Amino acid sequence: MSTRYGGGISAGRAELVQFGVLGPVVAWEETGEPVALKGPQHRAVLGRLIVARGRVVPVELLVDDLWADPPTGAVSAVRTFVAALRRAVEPDRAPRTPPRVLVTVGPGYAFRAEPDAVDAWRFERVVSTTLAPEQALKRLDEALGWWRGPAYADFAEAHWATAERSRLTELRLRAAEQQAEARLALGLAGEAIPDLDAHVTEHPWREDAWRLLALALYQSDRQGDALAVLRRARALLVEQLAVDPGPALRRLETDILNQAEHLRAPGVRSTGVGKVWEDAAAAYDEAVGAGARARLESTVGLLRNLAVTGGGGLEAARRHRLAAIAAAEEIGDVELTARVIGAYDVPAIWTRSDDEEHARQVVAAAERTLVALPADRAAARARLLATIALESRGTRESRGPEAAAEAEQLARRLDDPSLLGFALNGVFMQTFQRAGLAPRRDQIGAELINLATAHDLVSYEVLGHLIRIQALSALGDFTQADHHAAAVDLLAVRRELPLVGVFTQWYRVLRLAAEGQTPTAGLDAAYREAAKSLDGAGMPGLQHGLLPLALLAVHGQPGRDEDWGPYEPWVRPLVLLADNRPDEAAASLTAIPDPPKDLMYEAMWCLLLRAAVAVGNQPMTDRARAELAPAAGELAGASSGLLTFGWVSDLLAED
Repeated sequence: MSTRYGGGISAGRAELVQFGVLGPVVAWEETGEPVALKGPQHRAVLGRLIVARGRVVPVELLVDDLWADPPTGAVSAVRTFVAALRRAVEPDRAPRTPPRVLVTVGPGYAFRAEPDAVDAWRFERVVSTTLAPEQALKRLDEALGWWRGPAYADFAEAHWATAERSRLTELRLRAAEQQAEARLALGLAGEAIPDLDAHVTEHPWREDAWRLLALALYQSDRQGDALAVLRRARALLVEQLAVDPGPALRRLETDILNQAEHLRAPGVRSTGVGKVWEDAAAAYDEAVGAGARARLESTVGLLRNLAVTGGGGLEAARRHRLAAIAAAEEIGDVELTARVIGAYDVPAIWTRSDDEEHARQVVAAAERTLVALPADRAAARARLLATIALESRGTRESRGPEAAAEAEQLARRLDDPSLLGFALNGVFMQTFQRAGLAPRRDQIGAELINLATAHDLVSYEVLGHLIRIQALSALGDFTQADHHAAAVDLLAVRRELPLVGVFTQWYRVLRLAAEGQTPTAGLDAAYREAAKSLDGAGMPGLQHGLLPLALLAVHGQPGRDEDWGPYEPWVRPLVLLADNRPDEAAASLTAIPDPPKDLMYEAMWCLLLRAAVAVGNQPMTDRARAELAPAAGELAGASSGLLTFGWVSDLLAED
């Protein structure tokens, strides 16, 4: 695009020069031939005046901008640079004719070109102009092509260019996202994906870029990939910046899970499942009043289904569950409240709470409801008790075991398969009162599988397989465990249950570790790869501190400067020993609480035993051996289905 400067006509020709700062500072003629701007100081003067956007820059300021320690004659040098630039950019200006581009104003100079003269100015106008998608895409494609490198690339260290470079970089990123928006609006999601993927890789903190990439994947019939992208974004923001994703990202994840109509590519109409969902939802909205109790109970059903999707679905379900319980209690109908609390029968496999305060509030509400519930409501009572057993997992002092036992008894008496599955889940959560209970848990898993297959309870069939994987791993029976891993992976694919793969991937690394045939470096890499599956999975109680613990099991020594999460108290003595601080390690052993009674119970006692032997703490050594003795025939820590410290019998035999 050529730019004409009014005035300065010589030899019948107007002066036509363009200026570029989207890359190194350059100028070129209408023909495309470069204008010779001489040396870097000349270009620096030109760049500095362009940054000023027509404002006057005093000569003294130009001197300070060009030299940290100005030489003698610096002012004269600047004037010489400006004179040379004038000859270069206005070669046909007649003698004694005032310059029109680089003008003298008072004590300094100003760059007075027309708006289209500088590529950065044209680029800014494109980005700030609202156009129809087709026209916008054409203009943005052209404008992004004007970039020849970073803005003011040859003056990256110049303080006078810093702010402008940052501003133009932000405009460039915004333009790339506008380009993607236009492509999506035109139904070109497939074309947008490669550029967006590169964009988020290079600029991972831009939430809108993540949003657009996920939307492009969804519109390309890649819903699983879209959800995975949103989980990656969440994990990155939380772990690196300690901030939660903004509302746009959270809303998109919910909309994808619900297959919201407005997410579809232009011209794509609802069909099949999507059409059925929309029609049914519309009919429900019309038939059921906004304040209806049925709507509250239906909401809990949706939350239950949302939870098993993992990631944002699990987090959203957890967040809205308390609100649903509070709404039910506010109505004042105890049976409604019991149904709302008890309807959230989401199978749970991990025994450490993802949100202890949330769990405490659910248990408190269930206890309040139990007190007020009529005595003849046995099914509702069983569901409330099973809820208490599940939400009390891993706590040191609770009536979880008592609640689990009563829920199981009621469910068996009522001969309700679904209720029994829920109750057995609670029983499983309470089978960590001592070490060595893997056979009992294996029995629970087997009963759940039989119950679920007989009555088409897929969620509990999945749970049963996962429980058996954990229990059989502890018992060292990997042949059977492999069978259950394959079965549950197949169920997960058929029923779209993404969280299952997290557990089976970790199990397979555990199996490699237990076999002892894989080099340490290979196990290290495999565990680090498995840890990626936890990013954005919506299970912080499982994720936090797990990778360092697994690597400790692999290497035999704790890594330095690791975030041990909830396992820190029981790892601390070994960390101090590795840091050659035996006295502090010995002192820390005396202040450590008993490990929580959960899937990591034996693993934590193994760590305490190793530390106690190392510092010569005989009472702690004896205590740890007594705690571990019932599990002498098991692999230490393998009940987690994640990692192992070796056979308990070998640890007990160490001096």
